[in-house]
Amino acid sequence: MTTTTLTTRPGPAPTGTTGDPAARARARRSRLLHWIAVHAVAVAVALFFLLPFVFVFLTSVMSDNQAMSGELWPHEWHWSNYLTVFRTPGFLDWWKNSLLYAGLGTLLTVCSALPVAYALAKFRFRGRRTAMVLVISTMMLPPQVIVIPMYLVWAQQLHLAGSLWPLIIPLAFGDAYSVFLLRQFLLTIPQEYLESAKVDGCGELRTLLTIVVPMAKPGIAAIALFQFFYCWNDYFGPQIYAAQNPAAWTLSYGLESFKSAHSVNWNLTMAATLLVMAPVIIVFFFAQKAFVEGVTLTGVKG
Repeated sequence: MTTTTLTTRPGPAPTGTTGDPAARARARRSRLLHWIAVHAVAVAVALFFLLPFVFVFLTSVMSDNQAMSGELWPHEWHWSNYLTVFRTPGFLDWWKNSLLYAGLGTLLTVCSALPVAYALAKFRFRGRRTAMVLVISTMMLPPQVIVIPMYLVWAQQLHLAGSLWPLIIPLAFGDAYSVFLLRQFLLTIPQEYLESAKVDGCGELRTLLTIVVPMAKPGIAAIALFQFFYCWNDYFGPQIYAAQNPAAWTLSYGLESFKSAHSVNWNLTMAATLLVMAPVIIVFFFAQKAFVEGVTLTGVKG
């Protein structure tokens, strides 16, 4: 009886976890160095933008003498500085006026820009391109060009000087930049969705409210945030229309008066500055995903 011995030829070493240990170590080291390089740049850029806010915060909780000394870390944390700012005459009124201006202005802008953007994006009518050119043209017109005639109309004809209504009421008739941005976003919505809604018996208004608005939430969020930030930080408008009435000042304009009154109290000035910036930072922090998505998708189709 003969016995047959089978021999197997050694194959190539498999790649991956059973490969050369030295090669795996070099690969891990290369990935680690790449990770450190990428994140080091990101951390450096983040610190570049974050350090000014840290400086403002640390100065806001210092004492009066230490804030003028140039020291960077507070010896004692004076949280009462924020209470002192809130107790400043007029500061709470500035808060209310800023919320009224930014909140109502944003609501009016969204409600007025959405139908116009929908018509320019989805309707086919004669003069559509001309209307779009006119919208873009108004974006190129500096506000300083029309400030004098507009002030004469609001102050002498409508007698609304000394209030924020000359800044709020025009937003009910649309904002060119919001119309343009939202129109670009609505162009990305497939026409088939709108046609299906019309087949089911929906009119234009119902189609807009039930089909377009839910699909356009990122674009709507983007223009809402843009308008809120603009109104909250607006200094030029309140200076023109509300300067003669301190009860109508906003935070952006009232902060200049607060700074002049507390020119040697840098801790209070920084505390007031932080309170002015806080709502904008908080709103953007919670809405940044929708904001970035809306701004990104507006350039998909033209």
